[in-house]
Amino acid sequence: MKTMLWLIVGVIVASVAVLAAYIRLAPSDPGQWHVTPEVEADRDLEGGVLRVVETGPEGLARFDAIARVALRTTVLAGSVDEGMITYITRTKTVGFPDYTTVQQDGDVLRIYARLRFGESDLGVNKARVDEWLALLKP
Repeated sequence: MKTMLWLIVGVIVASVAVLAAYIRLAPSDPGQWHVTPEVEADRDLEGGVLRVVETGPEGLARFDAIARVALRTTVLAGSVDEGMITYITRTKTVGFPDYTTVQQDGDVLRIYARLRFGESDLGVNKARVDEWLALLKP
């Protein structure tokens, strides 16, 4: 009985470790995640957030400077010169990836932040994007 319990515990621990490794190491396909944000108005989603913000023509460059210094955030694809950038921000513990795509559209930034795994991000993307936007204001 005791051996069977340890076997079950071992299988559970191994399964969690494999899942965590997959979440952290799964490749991010720019073709899937670096897509034009179809955003017409601000909207909070269960697994993300949509924002439309008037920033002037330099908004993406300023936003990029803020995002690049954010903890656990890297660029997946795009650039300021291209007019659109997608960032990956990972959670501290497990490394869950969240994707934030930002497009400069004239004087407006169109932002779409969303999770990759699960159905709810518990407001993490909203908090991150709103924090970055607060830093963007002059």
